[in-house]
Amino acid sequence: MSFIWPTMLITLLLIPLFIGLYLWQQGRRRRLVAGYGSLGFVQTSGGQQIGLRRHISPVLLLAGFALLLLASARPETVVNLPRIEGIVILAFDVSGSMAADDLDPTRLEAAKAAALTFVEQQPPSLLIGIVAFSDSGFTIQTPTNDQAAILSTLNRLSPERGTSLANGIFASINAIDTVGADQFPNIYTSLTPVPTPTPTPVPEGVYMPAVIVLLTDGENTTNPDPLEAAQVAAERGVRIHTVGIGSATGAALEIGGFTIHTQLDEAMLQQISELTGGTYYNAENEEDLQAIYENLNPQLAIRPEKMEVTSIFAGASILVLLMGGTLSLLWLGRLP
Repeated sequence: MSFIWPTMLITLLLIPLFIGLYLWQQGRRRRLVAGYGSLGFVQTSGGQQIGLRRHISPVLLLAGFALLLLASARPETVVNLPRIEGIVILAFDVSGSMAADDLDPTRLEAAKAAALTFVEQQPPSLLIGIVAFSDSGFTIQTPTNDQAAILSTLNRLSPERGTSLANGIFASINAIDTVGADQFPNIYTSLTPVPTPTPTPVPEGVYMPAVIVLLTDGENTTNPDPLEAAQVAAERGVRIHTVGIGSATGAALEIGGFTIHTQLDEAMLQQISELTGGTYYNAENEEDLQAIYENLNPQLAIRPEKMEVTSIFAGASILVLLMGGTLSLLWLGRLP
């Protein structure tokens, strides 16, 4: 245990002083009883002599006062607190087909609306990042617990060009890596830089507290191979939950005066999720999207944290003081 205001512990020196005063008072009382005891000055309670009971309430009052002095020093201790923590990367397909209006008002807007609800319900200990991908992948919001920044980023998403699932996955992994890099300041050095070592793959079945939610409505149209990117995520212990928006039968969309047939590649999305230990979801309407986010369970971790326990000491002191005062009134008819 430590104290935020340790100088206040000096006030505990009052305790020996009060003990000395109480002992002096008791000695004076014994001398008075010895001199006047024959006159009937022997204190009783309910017709019986009080005896040692007279010391119980003063001891309780002194203990309560000591606890109050400790509380004034603002004690703190390390406690293990459960909390939801981790990193969630929302990777949005922003290809042109996401402008389709088979979901109200469009596929992309429906996906954004569900994501907004999800973000607003998360605790500050959960970091959320946003990745947008079309024929390339790029991070537009590094993982953060600033909900205002996340919501603003989501609102800026708009349809672009083709679809590259692999680039979306790689951009998401890079976004997760930035969380570790941000923990160290940029320090100038004259040392010769060395290549960044390739991360050691984690044992199979081990997952880090970071997940990627990959939302897409179409087939992969651009290299590299999405399964290669998924394998990299699996080696890092990053699960990928894939969300297919639309139906496997596909739909004809008119974009820029051209009619385009878009079809959901469910088999590819299922392979990506299975390879990384994630789950595949199909969202054919807004309700499905909301249900998907409700099924995302961030990791519950136990972390040791310093917590101020002043209120506990203050509450205990009040309780002990009340007990001492009550017993003194019951047995002595007064406060000691």
